[in-house]
Amino acid sequence: MAISKSAKIMAEMEKVKAKISDQQARLKELEQKHKEAENEEIVDIVRGMSISLEELPLVLQRIKAGDTLGQNVPKSAGPEKEDAE
Repeated sequence: MAISKSAKIMAEMEKVKAKISDQQARLKELEQKHKEAENEEIVDIVRGMSISLEELPLVLQRIKAGDTLGQNVPKSAGPEKEDAE
């Protein structure tokens, strides 16, 4: 039985659509893995910060607002070095 040219093209289109669907599913899977990895990195950073979970929202708000964290240490006002002539 002869297959028409349009039927062949339609079959090829279906194959491409199936590949696209597979790739979209793979993309979603990779995006989820990426998000999970970022979350794990954030958890590791927070664990190393030595702050309680109760303080965490306030600290994150301060970071988002651009506030500095920790202590600000002024530069010493000692004598400046002069170049020897």
